[in-house]
Amino acid sequence: MTMLLWPLSLLRLLLQSMALATGQIWANKLRSILTTLGIIIGVGAVTAVISALTGLKTFVLDEFQTLGTNKIFVWPDRPESGRFANASWRVIRFQPDQFDGWKQECSSIEALTRMQEVRGDIRYGDKVLDGARITGIEPDWHTIENRYVTIGRPFSVTDQERFEQVCIISTDLRDQLRLDRDCTGQSILISDRRFTVVGLVEPNPQSAFGFDGSNSRAEVFIPFSTSWRMGDGWMQVMAASKSPDVSQDAMAELRALLRKTRRLQPQDPDTFGVAAMQDVIDSFQKMSFVISLIAFGIVAISLVVGGVGIMNIMLVSVSERTREIGLRKAVGARPSAIMLQFLVEAVMLCFLGGLFGLAAGWGITLVLVTAANLEKARIPLWAMLLSFGFAALVGVVFGMFPAIKAARLDPIEALRHE
Repeated sequence: MTMLLWPLSLLRLLLQSMALATGQIWANKLRSILTTLGIIIGVGAVTAVISALTGLKTFVLDEFQTLGTNKIFVWPDRPESGRFANASWRVIRFQPDQFDGWKQECSSIEALTRMQEVRGDIRYGDKVLDGARITGIEPDWHTIENRYVTIGRPFSVTDQERFEQVCIISTDLRDQLRLDRDCTGQSILISDRRFTVVGLVEPNPQSAFGFDGSNSRAEVFIPFSTSWRMGDGWMQVMAASKSPDVSQDAMAELRALLRKTRRLQPQDPDTFGVAAMQDVIDSFQKMSFVISLIAFGIVAISLVVGGVGIMNIMLVSVSERTREIGLRKAVGARPSAIMLQFLVEAVMLCFLGGLFGLAAGWGITLVLVTAANLEKARIPLWAMLLSFGFAALVGVVFGMFPAIKAARLDPIEALRHE
């Protein structure tokens, strides 16, 4: 029976201690707030940083999702060592036939396009657009970029094989040249060559990071084979893996294919670069994790400083209430009850600081949402729980010594205390 009543007795003692602690905190409101200042700053800082990181992370990942998380980029690159370290760029650059066997040897790749991008003048009647982006592409480009032809048709195999002078343009370019809404069949001059418009492509979703390298949406696409034949250009490759999970396999397959077609010896370093969008995302998430750890380190220091303040004020409180402690012990209060009373008061002070700190973090988050345009900034539930958990831990650790000191006071000596 006694064992069954023990939890109830502990609960009653805890409630009594909380009531006493509340009374003491209320009686010394200003001192209590000043004591918890370190806790307030620490919790407010960490919740604000976490909310900013959450908003930034969501924003960046949304941007990557828009660009495509399974994209792979391949470009020629001169190595820093080996026999190609001083090779001419004519040796280093890609040749179209080096990618001919990708469908047979790269099973993790869903689509691949050879690309060549140049700048040139576009002319229609008296309208001239200087320095427009002219990109040679293959049909898989639409699948990889998730941008499809809305009016007309995409390039056909015949267009590629016969080096046809046809083009697909963006709606922005159509409007700037004042072509008809359905301008398929109309001709424009691209670098003084006449091309027939066969389709209009979806607008380019602008990236906040400017990954497309230009803010212009005036784009014109021509068959890659035609582009390659027109000039001594610089070729790059863009591919899409079957899923982001197999991007690493796809990169390894592409690397093996290129090392074979470029006849690199085992000791030769790669004369090209391969990178996946997923790698960029992983790097960003690692950076975000490191920033979070740094933020927690800063808040840990703030909480330790706040904890020292809590311990100091609790020691003062024990000294001020020595006669009260002696009186309680004289009427039968156990040392454990005295210790629990002061320990609960220390923890409640820390919780109070955590609550004010959370309010400060919430206010900073509102400022970030409105002033910094981080619309998805928010304080996650785990950050709130972690902040209060740390605050409680600080209360227990730094409130333990004053509580033990109070519990060990001799009642007679305590009653004699002036």
